[in-house]
Amino acid sequence: MVDIVETEKIDVIEIMKLLPHRYPFLLVDRITSLIPNESVTGLKNVTVNEQFFQGHFPTQPVMPGVLILEGLAQAGGCMAYYSLPDMIGEKLIYFARIDKARFRKPVVPGDQLVYQLELIKHKRSVMVMNAQAFVDDVLVTEAELMASFG
Repeated sequence: MVDIVETEKIDVIEIMKLLPHRYPFLLVDRITSLIPNESVTGLKNVTVNEQFFQGHFPTQPVMPGVLILEGLAQAGGCMAYYSLPDMIGEKLIYFARIDKARFRKPVVPGDQLVYQLELIKHKRSVMVMNAQAFVDDVLVTEAELMASFG
């Protein structure tokens, strides 16, 4: 039987209990769906007030692709902690690898990023996930991510 987590309780406050990231580097606002050892869906509301828009690019703001990947990794980190709850508060989870990254469409102020990750492989403290980011149901970024507790 698969345990589905009560996601209405995984708001930004709960996310900050799991991840060490803080503003301006916390890139997940809410988890909307989470099945440990299987999948996670999270949200990031992109606003014009984001610090990175001051320099990327001032006259035509575009969210840096590397930050979209980081947001995907943070959502995946939430799933990893719910999959291995003994790690919460004991070990940090680290980005270990990015493969097959593709950036298909710019993300701009006013967009809502929807992060969707599925677990591909889990061995000991290492997890490999298929990661996709969408805006208005359009795929904007995809990659295969590896994370490891350290």
